[in-house]
Amino acid sequence: MATILVVDDESNIIKTMTGILQDEGHDVHSSADGRGALEFLSKNDVDLVFLDVWLPDIDGLEVLGRIRQMNTDAAVIMISGHGSIDIAVKSTKMGAFDFLEKPPSMERVLTTLANALEQLRLRRENIKLRREVMLEDEMIGESPQMEEIRRIIETAAATSARVFITGDNGTGKELVARAIFRRSRRSDKAFIKVNCAAIPDELIESELFGHEKGSFTGALGRRLGKFELANSGTIFLDEICDMSASAQAKVLRVLQEQQLERVGGSETLTVDVRVISATNIDVLKAIEEGRFREDLFYRLNVIPIRVPPLSERREDIPLLVRYFFDRFLKEHGLGTKYISEGGMRFLAEHPWPGNIRELKNVVERVSIMVQRESIDEEDIRKNLEPRQGRDHAVAGDISPLKSAREDFERAHIIRALIANDKNVTLTAKELGIERTNLHRKIKQFGIDLDNLGS
Repeated sequence: MATILVVDDESNIIKTMTGILQDEGHDVHSSADGRGALEFLSKNDVDLVFLDVWLPDIDGLEVLGRIRQMNTDAAVIMISGHGSIDIAVKSTKMGAFDFLEKPPSMERVLTTLANALEQLRLRRENIKLRREVMLEDEMIGESPQMEEIRRIIETAAATSARVFITGDNGTGKELVARAIFRRSRRSDKAFIKVNCAAIPDELIESELFGHEKGSFTGALGRRLGKFELANSGTIFLDEICDMSASAQAKVLRVLQEQQLERVGGSETLTVDVRVISATNIDVLKAIEEGRFREDLFYRLNVIPIRVPPLSERREDIPLLVRYFFDRFLKEHGLGTKYISEGGMRFLAEHPWPGNIRELKNVVERVSIMVQRESIDEEDIRKNLEPRQGRDHAVAGDISPLKSAREDFERAHIIRALIANDKNVTLTAKELGIERTNLHRKIKQFGIDLDNLGS
């Protein structure tokens, strides 16, 4: 199902197009003028736009140009009752996918739509794969523990068996899940991640299994659940032990019968999904306390993988530091810098309670904040998470911590934008913020999208 916007000042065209597209299962919205269309696009994620060339307020080609400036990846199909080769060529050069003459036939509309959505899917898939390659590259380490994890990954990937990953926060459980997916026979299908701890109990079942229109307050239309979206692919249930008891029972049924019903629905749907799960808590203790179903655990725990904390594989720390440090110097254009022998020794001996995630953040922070070429132990100490009472800002000055946070946030946004080909919509989704909020931060931090990564 795609989200589609039809922009046309002729009500009969909107009615006809809406009917055709809704019959195909798409979510369709409409606007009778250019300004309304641009306002809708600024607040909503849209996959495809049917855009009339002649509008009452703004020329359709101008609207197309503004859409392209919005950094949305929506495909645009131009339509016109006064078609000409010049207009078709110009709109295509401006980034339109295709040009249709009015009145468009149902067959032509559906064919063009299918082709545009397939191109959009491939483009998004390429961005996703590039991002996954970056993530996979971060599985750095030559310790015996990492070699064992790689061996299990190769064994697990060759099958469709369920995998249960355990480990502390920040150890890289998601990297392991993605590595299994990328090497599996399902690597050309969907990889759907669900953070069970981030979804309220009252919404988890709708998120996993979908819902029908009117099934609860706020259910304004049918929604496909994550299991349905992952059909033929892989679903990654992160922090699964935080899932509600009711949802656990339904997941167990999906595993046993490969069937589900949407919330408020009566239709039984069959799905073929590989399940990879992860948790950062003691599962056996959760079972003993009645917080997690024992039968569900044994269904999920076919191939167990424990990801060790960084403190158990200290020999990998220098490799990780060099990898992150070199990457951040290149990404942020920071020139030539190096970490002194004493600085590296301090990093290798630090306890790192936040594991790789904390190490990565500190390395990025020192690469940005330390202006000298050589970064030593004292520089690193200053840029660790502050202990209470250590830092004292002068009244009226910007505190060192606030400045570091802002620098880090700017760098993090830049990295996400580059990974998503400067696509603001996809970047906002990845960062978990509204697109309008991301636009404000881009302006606040003076990030130049046109020259980013060039």
